[in-house]
Amino acid sequence: MAARLLLRSAVRAAVTCRAAPAPALTRSMAAGGIPTDEEQATGMEKIIMKAMKEGTDPYSMMKPKEYAGSKADPHLVPSITNKRIVGCVCEEDNTAVVWFWLHQGEAQRCPSCGSHYKLVPHELPH
Repeated sequence: MAARLLLRSAVRAAVTCRAAPAPALTRSMAAGGIPTDEEQATGMEKIIMKAMKEGTDPYSMMKPKEYAGSKADPHLVPSITNKRIVGCVCEEDNTAVVWFWLHQGEAQRCPSCGSHYKLVPHELPH
């Protein structure tokens, strides 16, 4: 009996309280559109996106260009000082690394394989 009573009252409430269908929701930014990544980016992300658009690599994130390693086309090694220690894996399947100091100036040879390296000045981006 209680179930019938509850059922009737629920049906009556549903019929009397039935309202007009709600209008479809619209996006709040429909007039201006959704901002792009460039518009939303701030700080470090904005600096990186702007540099990538200009074609520069401010934080050395991209793969470095490959060089022949000859005296005419040496491997370029960036450094913020006038010398840097360099490791050369002379052969492709070699497990040992030959370490040597590279000084600013003309290209220098690896003492083991003869590949040429040249130190180039590099400024930090910040």
